Amino acid sequence: MSDAAPDAPERALVVMAHPDDADFSCAGTVALWTRAGAEVVYLMVTDGEAGGDELTMDSVEIGAMRREEQRRAAAEVGVDDVRFLGYPDGRLVPTLDLRRDIARVIRQVRPERVVIPSPERDWDSIPASHPDHMAAGEAAINAVFPDARNPHAHRELLLEEGLKPWPVPEVWVVGGPGHHTDITDVFDRKLAALAAHESQIGDIGEIEPMLRKWMGITAVEAGMPEGSLAESFRVARIG
Repeated sequence: MSDAAPDAPERALVVMAHPDDADFSCAGTVALWTRAGAEVVYLMVTDGEAGGDELTMDSVEIGAMRREEQRRAAAEVGVDDVRFLGYPDGRLVPTLDLRRDIARVIRQVRPERVVIPSPERDWDSIPASHPDHMAAGEAAINAVFPDARNPHAHRELLLEEGLKPWPVPEVWVVGGPGHHTDITDVFDRKLAALAAHESQIGDIGEIEPMLRKWMGITAVEAGMPEGSLAESFRVARIG
């Protein structure tokens, strides 16, 4: 299934492990949604303070820098609400506390659609299966179901914080098979978002060919016209 003009939700929540994860995986799709009037919130589980190969800054400085980069990147695709949970980068596990903290934001935002990383390892692309990505995906899908909709889960959210349960009807898992979004018209906005991550991407021109090849292959798999670029998702509808 492909969709050149996706049925944008009224509200969507994108949950990712690190700053720049959303921009690599789904920023084109997000740009289409916000262009159609959707309200999109980004939730980064970590500050990305373990990103990069040089130990020239301490983790607090790196985290602050990457938070600001993510805010600038989000603005390039129409997202102005970016939240951070501050869990340690590189040491993420799908704990009950993390599930609660994601469920809290779900109840605050009340999205019709939640976008998450895959909790499964991709043996054909080990770098894409960073342990933090899998942990964030596992915690996020459990926060969606059953935690966010269950009044008995994390009772403090309802009894102390007044956050009523919210049943998310749909989850999109990035990189999964089944649904392809044609982002050809907004590819420049995706590139601009990625370019905002200056600490991670020295020259956007160096990775643009790789991105075009990667998303071109995805578009071909979806049967789109030659020259198209696409992002892919597994869509899970929750009863």
